Amino acid sequence: REEIKSITLRCQNFYKKSRDTASKHTFTKGGENFSEIHRFQPEISCRHRENLLPSVLLVVKICSERTSGVVKRKNQENLPSLVKIVCEGIKMNMNIKMPDFDMKKFVKDAGSTLSRVVQLTEEKLGTSEKTEMDAHFEHLTERSECTRTWTEKIVRDTEAALIPNPANRVEDYIFEKIEKQKSKRLSNLEYLGLDMIEGGGEFGQDGPYGSALIKVGQAEQKLGSNERDFIGSAGMCFIQPLKKFLEGEMKTITKEKGILESKRLDLDACKNRVRKARSMLGQQTAERDLRVAQSEFDRQAEITKLLLEGISTTQATHLRHLHAFVESQVRYYGQCNKIMNDLQRELASLGGPQPYVPVAGYEEDDELAGRLNSVDLSGNSGYKRARVLCSYDAKDGTELNLTSNEVIFVCECNPPNSDYMNGKQGLLKGLVPKAFLELLDD
Repeated sequence: REEIKSITLRCQNFYKKSRDTASKHTFTKGGENFSEIHRFQPEISCRHRENLLPSVLLVVKICSERTSGVVKRKNQENLPSLVKIVCEGIKMNMNIKMPDFDMKKFVKDAGSTLSRVVQLTEEKLGTSEKTEMDAHFEHLTERSECTRTWTEKIVRDTEAALIPNPANRVEDYIFEKIEKQKSKRLSNLEYLGLDMIEGGGEFGQDGPYGSALIKVGQAEQKLGSNERDFIGSAGMCFIQPLKKFLEGEMKTITKEKGILESKRLDLDACKNRVRKARSMLGQQTAERDLRVAQSEFDRQAEITKLLLEGISTTQATHLRHLHAFVESQVRYYGQCNKIMNDLQRELASLGGPQPYVPVAGYEEDDELAGRLNSVDLSGNSGYKRARVLCSYDAKDGTELNLTSNEVIFVCECNPPNSDYMNGKQGLLKGLVPKAFLELLDD
């Protein structure tokens, strides 16, 4: 078969040379006559017989020359299969399509399409009546359209929130379509972390600024890695299921609704033909077509209705995916909060200038918050630095969890308490036991 394919390519070059010989319907080699091959012309499509026959004959001749030298009469019963293989090879190499063409079906489809166009035009002009669906079906249709519209918006907005850069979204889309694994792309936080680490190394790891830069850079890299994991998990648990719904069930519903609309146009066209029929024979034919169209329309309406009613079950599935998305967000922000709290404690343990302390309750009043933060914490404001002597687990929500050697800010309770002080741990506030603290600012 592979040899025949390669030989077939030669047939295209020898086509002109073989035309005159093929017109005689005869090939002769060693006294053997090849005219019997024309008994098997039905193997060749009638539409392409005139063009393919010279090539078929030439291929058979070349094959016979390469294999046995001559085609002997006792082996001529193998010619039908040989001709069939040659025809397949020629069609494959010449890229000739030979579909079975049904003229009756083509004419019928063309007539149906023309009838639908005429019916739709008359409806737009108001000269023809239109079959209306029941209220329940219309409600299901509106709900499906609402579901499709808002699902598309949610998917689009979620992708924009997870990957703000549109160029990156286009790149991911292209790699997804070509089913090729994309290269690892660093996030902005990871790039920031790399530059901070390199800058800290240049400034010197032993200096306070250089060591702080390295620690912050490492934390930023952790944040970037967590962000990439969150984007992947959110895509798997939320975006991909919604996309699958849009590309699967919603496409099926849209397709079935289109078929239903076609059946509806056919039905209304049949109704018009029944009204306009003048002869008895034409009346009977139109009524028969009407019954067939009504049956097809009812069947398609039932199929579409069942699909539309299934939208309610998909919303329950989408609710589960939404819960998974929220859980992924909670896990992501919890990890980020832990990373930043650890970083804050590490920076405080390095010493150096006093950090900016956010004042809870004054976020909306920037002037007041700035005035309170501009006060020296080691002075008369009441806040002092304190080192935690050993780790402490909070007993309830009013206390803070403490880590050994952690530096926090404390002040006396109002009214004073002999066992506890008010503590600030970043954005967190709560009670801390005095026995676990060593005041650094007198």
